[in-house]
Amino acid sequence: MTDERLAELHRMAALGQLLAGVVHEVCTPAASILSNNQVLMKSLEKLDAAFGESPDAPGVARAKKIVGAIKPLAAIDRIACERIAAIVRSLKTVARAGDPELSKVDLNENIEGALKLTQAEFRGRIEVETEFGVLPEVECHPHLINQVFLNLLMNAGQAIDGQGKIRVSTRLDGEEVVISIADTGHGINDEDKAKVLNRGFTTKPVGVGTGIGLSIVKQIVTEGHGGTIGFESEVGKGTTFHIRIPVEQKRKGA
Repeated sequence: MTDERLAELHRMAALGQLLAGVVHEVCTPAASILSNNQVLMKSLEKLDAAFGESPDAPGVARAKKIVGAIKPLAAIDRIACERIAAIVRSLKTVARAGDPELSKVDLNENIEGALKLTQAEFRGRIEVETEFGVLPEVECHPHLINQVFLNLLMNAGQAIDGQGKIRVSTRLDGEEVVISIADTGHGINDEDKAKVLNRGFTTKPVGVGTGIGLSIVKQIVTEGHGGTIGFESEVGKGTTFHIRIPVEQKRKGA
């Protein structure tokens, strides 16, 4: 591994640690807002019950109208808070284990986290199908593997013009876990197939994509985890990437 590529991986690890810090900072106020919203909803229910006991008391009709206007707004706020909480949970998964140590993780859970973070890219135009096999915990560098999932999912979404479908599947094959990410996008032409995993190759305009590139994805999988990455593609029909990662990492000298 060259010094330059090693430095890129270190920068990605640092980004994971930064993301973990941001998640921590967002968590506390988000939890506070959600807790306060729950108290507000309970208080509104109590007010409704009190109004029922004295429906003809002065001011009750007006108060009921005000409470009736507040309740749907509070419900919308609760849904928004729960959405924030879900995003934070996904960010926790993606940012988890930002240090260089190996950890054992459930890759299905990590993929689900990556899918939640790519919803903004897919929403309304791309149908996502998942078929997760029963997997053992896999020894890996989670922050780097999460970058692989995010990159491949974003690439799949950006390869689809208009409506389309992405299918993600996992399975255990001997001592390896196989992750497949398929899209119904425009596909890769024969000329580009040989270059897709090369360093610096892209067909995207500046500012589009996650920025780490498929060459780094390949490096993370092969050099970082002793795995393999390959793909098949047909122009006009789509592309499928297959990643194989050993369940246990080989130790140096073993």
